[in-house]
Amino acid sequence: MMDFVPTPRNLLLSAQFLHKELPVRLAHRVLELESLPYGLSEKDPILQVRQWYIDSFKDLRNFPEIRDSRDESSFTNLLYQVKMRHNDVVPTMALGIRELKKDMGLKMGRDDVPEVHQFLDRFNMSRIGIRMLIGQHVALHLSKQPSAYVGLISTKESPVEISRNAIEDAQMVCRRAYGDTPDVQVYGDPKFTFAYVPTHLHHMVFELVKNSLRAVQERYMNTNEDAPPIRVVVADGLEDVTIKISDEGGGIPRSGISKIWSYLYSTANSPSNSGCYHDLPAPMAGHGFGLPISRLYARYFGGDLQIMSMEGYGTDAYLHLTRLGNVQEPLP
Repeated sequence: MMDFVPTPRNLLLSAQFLHKELPVRLAHRVLELESLPYGLSEKDPILQVRQWYIDSFKDLRNFPEIRDSRDESSFTNLLYQVKMRHNDVVPTMALGIRELKKDMGLKMGRDDVPEVHQFLDRFNMSRIGIRMLIGQHVALHLSKQPSAYVGLISTKESPVEISRNAIEDAQMVCRRAYGDTPDVQVYGDPKFTFAYVPTHLHHMVFELVKNSLRAVQERYMNTNEDAPPIRVVVADGLEDVTIKISDEGGGIPRSGISKIWSYLYSTANSPSNSGCYHDLPAPMAGHGFGLPISRLYARYFGGDLQIMSMEGYGTDAYLHLTRLGNVQEPLP
């Protein structure tokens, strides 16, 4: 991706590849959505997601062969429409999982109903890949001049600056939910840059900081003690860029560690089913998808996300981002 120059010929080749590749990926997801266990395939939110995938599959299959730049431009417009159609897939899937939890009385970890977790990992990893391919092509098509970006990828991304932006957004959500927010201290060289997708990085740091803010705020909000700050440390290694988020929010019991990676578990009440998730402010907690999907974002480019916790004290989250640039796409 980093070496791709958006010449008319390269854009044409990219469009021709996506014209063949995307319907295959979408078809695999439709088949899975039709054969889920525990009646999940029949839940209305899952049926809605399935229909989005079918509609996109049909649109792509019905698009004629791409022969020239005019065809490529028309196809790019279609790709943008497909991407927009799928914007609400994750919260809509979360509604379906919420209905499953209600039916089965579930509040479990990854060892329970493993086939559901395996499906959701495959589905969400595939979604990340599809949106990356579409977004990369659309961004390259719109690129008019050389810059620090190659499509969606920033070649000079400052993890410190992205972290600061994500922290501000997380604190805004915390302040809206509780009326106040703990401080966050950032350590690292703001001049250090590397190549990464800023939207992915923002998403991961936002989710991790949001969790820490909530834990600290709820632990100290009814006490006379000052809430200790959350610490965000950005380390520049030879192989990895690692971001550590440390809080003193009381930690997680060892028995609960496996649950934090579960799509079926959340420490907060689920958000109201309004049917209009795109109009809702980001909640402090509730979907149960934040950490599992953040780990998939990290793993998509060869990184990882680890959580270490001390019950009675706090939690450290280690976000590892590879900088080697030799990672193959993890196809589900």
